[in-house]
Amino acid sequence: MSFKIEPTPTFERELKRLTKKYPSLKKEIKVLSISLTNNPNQGVAIGQNCYKIRIPIASKGKGKSGGARIISCVFLIDKVVSLLSIYDKSEKENISDKDLEKAIKEF
Repeated sequence: MSFKIEPTPTFERELKRLTKKYPSLKKEIKVLSISLTNNPNQGVAIGQNCYKIRIPIASKGKGKSGGARIISCVFLIDKVVSLLSIYDKSEKENISDKDLEKAIKEF
C-alpha cells in the first residue's frame, strides 16, 4: 500500500528556513518521504491521526535527540500523508495543542 506525500505551505516555508541553516536536511527529508510512502504511521501518535517524527540532522551532528521534529497527518481513505510542520528541537521543545490545531485547520 503506497501513500502519497503532500507537504503543506507552512511545512515548505519552515523547511526552506531550516535548510538554509542545515544544508543536509533536504536529503534527510527525501529519505523520510520514501519511508513514509510505505509506512505512514511512523513516529509517536499525538492524536487526530497525527504523528511526531524525530529525524537527525547530519549537518548539525547531534543525532535524533537534537535533530528536527516533523508533524505528519495520515489520511487512510485518501492514502495521503500530509506534512504539517517541521521544527528544530533546539528552537522549540514541543508543539503546542493550539499550533497543532492551527496546522490541521490550515490544511
